[in-house]
Amino acid sequence: MIRLDSETLSVDGSLTIETVPALVGAVAPYLGQGARRIDFSGVTEVDSAAVALALEWLRQGAARNVPLELVNLPAVLRNLANLYGVANLLQLVVE
Repeated sequence: MIRLDSETLSVDGSLTIETVPALVGAVAPYLGQGARRIDFSGVTEVDSAAVALALEWLRQGAARNVPLELVNLPAVLRNLANLYGVANLLQLVVE
């Protein structure tokens, strides 16, 4: 579901309340391996849990002094972040 290619972590599949708990710590091992961006282009389904997950991954990166960029967020995820008033926290990169 997550793979590292150079500095980019690619996320595939569903990010929902059912799948997110297992993914909370999934990014941490890659932070010391050069991960600098997380690409959501392979994400097929999201709900509000995906917003919380993205924020948590950014928090984990900041805690290790690894600034992460989120790229290719699905429109639904961006809309949810806007709805909850946290879009500015996601540090989005438009591609």
